[in-house]
Amino acid sequence: MLLAIDCGNTNTVFSIWDGEKFLCTLRTSTHHARTADAYFTWYSTLVKHYGIDADITDVIISSTVPRVVFNLRVFADRFFGCRPVVVGKPECRLPHAPRVDPGTQVGPDRLVNSAGAFDRHGGDLIVVDFGTATTFDVVAHDGAYVGGVIAPGVNLSLEALHMAAAALPHVDVTKPQKVIGTNTVDCMQSGVFWGYVGLVNGICDRIRAEYEKPMRIIGTGGLAPLFAQGEMLFDFIEDDLTMHGLTVIHDYNKKAETI
Repeated sequence: MLLAIDCGNTNTVFSIWDGEKFLCTLRTSTHHARTADAYFTWYSTLVKHYGIDADITDVIISSTVPRVVFNLRVFADRFFGCRPVVVGKPECRLPHAPRVDPGTQVGPDRLVNSAGAFDRHGGDLIVVDFGTATTFDVVAHDGAYVGGVIAPGVNLSLEALHMAAAALPHVDVTKPQKVIGTNTVDCMQSGVFWGYVGLVNGICDRIRAEYEKPMRIIGTGGLAPLFAQGEMLFDFIEDDLTMHGLTVIHDYNKKAETI
């Protein structure tokens, strides 16, 4: 079985793939000082809790936090006896090489999302990922990542607003009943929700105009279903897009080994 690990700036997600479906998905906060032993203690406790008997033979890792990769490598080697595939490293092959400026390092999460989206929906796509940052990935007709946009994430913006303005409280991200707020919380929620609706719609419109081809928009990340209520033109919502992309890249590398 395959253990797919997606390490983001805020959370790290582990999913067990049996070749046809994900048996479970486990989530923990990202911490660069977490050791391989600590990962295994957490992982094995939750797997036992869910009653899953998983014989892990392969591990693939995507990480936007370089400092955690070493301990995840040790975790895979020590407890599963395998050398993990790490997206973004030279030894990890991609189904479609990115076409960007020479010397540019593309975030592994963007490569993985592009691979997963192309596998499910074909090319000419915009993938909008609501993570710590809100990213827009442009996937060409042949599946290659060809660039995109990075904007501050929703929760990051809320935290910055609270930190910079002492009188403003923490608020939850939700769709407000009205655009015009009549109290501080409503005003903040409206600004964040409708502000990001405008941000996503505006950027996608500009990408489509510049790309000069019909494009479909794929929403992913924890807040994608919420913002889909805001009149944005998502053609599809994919909750497990990153994990699916990891399985696609892993399968491509396994097949490449046999050639």
